[in-house]
Amino acid sequence: MKLTVVGCSPAWPNPGRAHSGYLVDGSGTLLLECGTGVLSKLRLREGWPQVDSIVISHWHLDHWGDIVPWVWGSMFGLGKGSERPELWIPPGGTEELARFGALAGTPTMFTQAFRLAEYEEGVPFTTAAGPTITATRVLHYTMDAFALRITEDGTTLAFSGDSAPTDALAEVARDADLFLCEATLADDDPDNDPRGHLTVEEAVAAFTASGAKRLLLTHRPQELAVGDGLEVAQEGLELDL
Repeated sequence: MKLTVVGCSPAWPNPGRAHSGYLVDGSGTLLLECGTGVLSKLRLREGWPQVDSIVISHWHLDHWGDIVPWVWGSMFGLGKGSERPELWIPPGGTEELARFGALAGTPTMFTQAFRLAEYEEGVPFTTAAGPTITATRVLHYTMDAFALRITEDGTTLAFSGDSAPTDALAEVARDADLFLCEATLADDDPDNDPRGHLTVEEAVAAFTASGAKRLLLTHRPQELAVGDGLEVAQEGLELDL
């Protein structure tokens, strides 16, 4: 399994950078998240992205916003005629996308561009890209949001999605080869009530409790430093797991 960081900005983009998007290559190609700016970054690699599956953790735009321009490119641009990738979305997502499509004037826009599938909390699903994924509900303000455990051929990538501190993160990342974990907040940032994100210290605590082999912090504002010895995701970073 190979991980490529396409975008890793927090909800406000780092200068010149994309929001969340991570390619996971194994027997096929999985795109984990498709936030704003991700499609343009993918098009620097090839004229139109060729992925087997896309998985979205929750409905904040920095995690799925470029699904919309992906639709237009599939209908009218270089993606026209390409095979539709799977799009795995949170429970109830098919109805949510239909509602959004109606607001945009094209109710069937998402089904024209993607093969929609909803995952269920705690129920493993196998993607066309190859990996088997289990979604676990985490704490992210008052919305439904999920951390993802991605496994193929004995290799496991754990992804926090966006989450406040919760014991669920350590279970998602239990003994994983890599824990890709958000660390959005400064130490003294009050966030919100209920909370939605982690500090670096909270991310490290979840990693330590999990027994995962390696931690890669992501979703980090570039203006916030991290401690020595900690790895932070950068666009273009490639890791073989």
